[in-house]
Amino acid sequence: MNTKLLAVVQQIESERGVSREIVLAAIEQALSQAAHKSRDVTNDLRVFIDRKDLSLHVFDTLVASDEETGTGFIPLARARRVKPDIKEGEAIEVEMPPSRLGRIAAQTSRQMIMQKIRDAERSNTFSEYRDRQGDIVSGTVSAVSHRDTFVTVGKTEMILPSRERIPTENFQVGDTVRAIILKVDQDAKGPSVVLSRSHPKFLEALFRLEVSEIADGVVEIMSISRDPGYRAKVAVRTANENVDPVGACVGQKGSRVRAIVNELGGEKIDIVRWNEDICQYVAQALAPAKLESVTVDPSGGNTVHVLVSPEQYSLALGKRGQNVKLTTKLTGWNVEVKKSMASASFEDQKAEAIKDLAETLSVSTTVATQMAEAGFLSVEGIVGEDEATFMAMTGLDEVTARGVYAAAQAVAALIGVGAKEDEEESAAAGGEDAAEEA
Repeated sequence: MNTKLLAVVQQIESERGVSREIVLAAIEQALSQAAHKSRDVTNDLRVFIDRKDLSLHVFDTLVASDEETGTGFIPLARARRVKPDIKEGEAIEVEMPPSRLGRIAAQTSRQMIMQKIRDAERSNTFSEYRDRQGDIVSGTVSAVSHRDTFVTVGKTEMILPSRERIPTENFQVGDTVRAIILKVDQDAKGPSVVLSRSHPKFLEALFRLEVSEIADGVVEIMSISRDPGYRAKVAVRTANENVDPVGACVGQKGSRVRAIVNELGGEKIDIVRWNEDICQYVAQALAPAKLESVTVDPSGGNTVHVLVSPEQYSLALGKRGQNVKLTTKLTGWNVEVKKSMASASFEDQKAEAIKDLAETLSVSTTVATQMAEAGFLSVEGIVGEDEATFMAMTGLDEVTARGVYAAAQAVAALIGVGAKEDEEESAAAGGEDAAEEA
């Protein structure tokens, strides 16, 4: 038994997680490739390690000849000691002493062996983790750069890119980190395992761990939207009438959701009951804001219009519009929140009208304010007067007035404003003609 080689193989097996057969095959191939660089052997040389006693054997194919000498040839008499019936010019495989490989071959093979073992490690990594995407793993931070964090999980170093970190987090070498396996990339440098803590799937995986009803399939997560580190919304439902999906996720005294919030560094989590009715779904997603009405845009386009009182407007929007943005992502519908003018003061109504005119007609706030001061608070009001009256009342210069009036007419035509008036005028004219004929 080659005890030295056995000790090396066992160490590599233990430290690198590479099987004995892969290590031995790597040594054979590396020694063979290194030996081919010598001028004393042929291209047919091969190296074999006995799997039982780990003894090293070197074979080369030579041609039996008494006429030719040098590399690739063997005297006929010597060849017949191995194969008695061999004839002049025939080839024979002859075992050579391992020392023929030479010192240079041994040094070169050491580098090749380590490279092949690293390749085997990468191959093992790809095979082990390619089917585990979406799983949570726990590891130790081994290095931190300004862009990426490197996490060692078992014997594998994985990468947590800056874009996949929660913005409010900072890690130090030695910290324990939990994340999901986002993807396994196979490139020229070998496979790399990419982790994520900011992806919605990480939050979903945490709920599967903490909420047994989700793990068992009793409660289903329908959708997740996140602003990592700040706020998230999770929509859940269940087919079991005896189970409250929201209560199951919150846990007794908030224990379950609190554990997830702590893992995410204080990220607030809204748990929403999913509803097939989009209006009810949006209303629950915008909670705790109290809404006056939720309606689906009749023109289509997956848009929902929400009206709230001026007092509830800021709450419905959320900080930096976060509540509406997350609701839009959660439901997949474009959610537009506006103040209800029914209970608003005249000044609030006027300010809202100025804003709408500026956006609808693509004019400056100054022009919109000038129109509002003249009593024109809507497109309908503008097209209800003739162009000359509109120009005189607003005091706008001719070019601006004509442009605004034309834009208002175009918008009115799109939304059908003025159609009723036209019909009434036509009907009146028809009545007059009939009276004249009579």
